[in-house]
Amino acid sequence: MNLLTDLFIDGRWRPGADGRRFDVIDPADGSTIAAFAAATEQDCLDAVDAAANAQPGWAATAPRERGEILRAAYEILTAETETFAEIMVRENGKAWADAIGEATYAKEFFRWFSEEAVRIAGDYRLSPAGDKRIVVDRAPIGVSLLITPWNFPAAMATRKLGPALAAGCTTILKPARETPLTAAYVVDVLRRAGVPAGVVNLVTPVPTGPLVKRMLDRPEVRKLSFTGSTEVGRELLHACADTVVSASMELGGNAPLIVLPGADLDVAVEGALLAKMRNGGSACTAANRFYVHDSVHDEFVARFDAALAAIPAGPGLDRANGLGALVSVAERDKVAALVTAAVADGATLRRGGRASEVGAFYDATLLTGVRHGSAITTTEIFGPVTAVVRFDDVDEAVRMANDTIYGLMGYVFGEEREAVSVARRLEAGMVAVNRGVVSDPAAPFGGVKQSGLGREGGSEGITEFLEEKYIALTADGQR
Repeated sequence: MNLLTDLFIDGRWRPGADGRRFDVIDPADGSTIAAFAAATEQDCLDAVDAAANAQPGWAATAPRERGEILRAAYEILTAETETFAEIMVRENGKAWADAIGEATYAKEFFRWFSEEAVRIAGDYRLSPAGDKRIVVDRAPIGVSLLITPWNFPAAMATRKLGPALAAGCTTILKPARETPLTAAYVVDVLRRAGVPAGVVNLVTPVPTGPLVKRMLDRPEVRKLSFTGSTEVGRELLHACADTVVSASMELGGNAPLIVLPGADLDVAVEGALLAKMRNGGSACTAANRFYVHDSVHDEFVARFDAALAAIPAGPGLDRANGLGALVSVAERDKVAALVTAAVADGATLRRGGRASEVGAFYDATLLTGVRHGSAITTTEIFGPVTAVVRFDDVDEAVRMANDTIYGLMGYVFGEEREAVSVARRLEAGMVAVNRGVVSDPAAPFGGVKQSGLGREGGSEGITEFLEEKYIALTADGQR
């Protein structure tokens, strides 16, 4: 494959200023795929300068023109879906079906926001006192720093780039060090679609934290959009405070999945399998804690166990496999440690619990008899491990579900009226009722509590990159 391995600054691919590079590893076998350019402080500040210089021109570009560029990028990604997916599999380790699913999902953000670009609304009204006309205009917030994680390297990039570009903001994309190749490919697609020089820039700073802080310290940077852990999000919010940078945060999750008495177990098992095993469990929306009612517990567990057993595992480039590798051996070992601790805390290992000797693979794992409040119910697993807690009172299940600092996602399976009633009681920004996936470019994505600030996707997504300006006009007949 023709992989892009340089920084992209001011419309040009270039190595880092000091020539350093870091290895990109295939987690399926530990081999080195590529050596990617490491960005220095000067490279990062050059990217800020390029974005700042391009900001006035891009903001003045007609919304239709901005939308057409995003639409062209969507068309390119549609024609190159398998190339897009293969890059993700190679550097992320995910299964082929997950990569194809992400490629399809990712491109839709460019299509959705190509349409939203021309629908940025304002307001015009007479003041209550009748002494003025109130005009509210919305303008691009300005240079935007976009930081994306490794688990969805394509979709998280397009979910940020799409609304930022549609709103008229110039951007600096900083991908995770594990998955820079996907980000470079997305940036090049935008270049081919006609994005002007300086509007989209790509940097991979080493060391990450201090150089991100240097970019946030620049007054030209007016927006941070971050997807990642709550711990890092807190640090970035502190950094944003120094220059009062507007921040959107999509942070950690600890999604409960509740199976109520009377649930259709065919629907519940199918939905729970998607909620847990999509992307190998490496998703902020992944079901992290299963609360299953006594009346259906044993049958649900038996069916879910059988469903896990039917998933073929192995390298993602083998399209028959449904479970790929985790992104790194370090991530695999974190998951293994959580399972070991859960068993030591009294949980029963019903299936799995084994790490591979070669590559970053971990078996699909099922734990029963899990104690609510144990480490595995309070930690974001980010792997193919299902932890089941038995309950006999719905109010208690809701209490346990809400017993967390996180509030991104929840799942409820049961008779629809009761399931919706429980869903409304969950402290979460999103809830799926009798289904395993909620993500949609047309819907607002985000959490409450320490799962984040703001929303991505939907009509709400573009407003994160806009600022309101109030202009007072003299009312008719007034002086």
